[in-house]
Amino acid sequence: MKTNHDSFFAEPVDPKQEARFLALEVVCRLLVWMAEAASLDERGVRATVALYCVRPDLINEATLEEIGHVAGRTKQAVHQLADSFRETTGMAS
Repeated sequence: MKTNHDSFFAEPVDPKQEARFLALEVVCRLLVWMAEAASLDERGVRATVALYCVRPDLINEATLEEIGHVAGRTKQAVHQLADSFRETTGMAS
């Protein structure tokens, strides 16, 4: 049996450390995506759209159209934000 002495294969991976690393990557992508908005108001809309995509139960199952109406955004603008969020995070639509 051949063994690879490359350090990548020789060092065991700590599952907790790997999970923390992946969670941090996800949180960082989410925060960067929200922070890219030009205003505090727009950041709030982005946060709400992120909740819609990830945990709609936390926003009382509001639709994108309802979010747009409350935020004063067009239906198309809110749908584009949802698409942008899914693309940024790699989530399937």
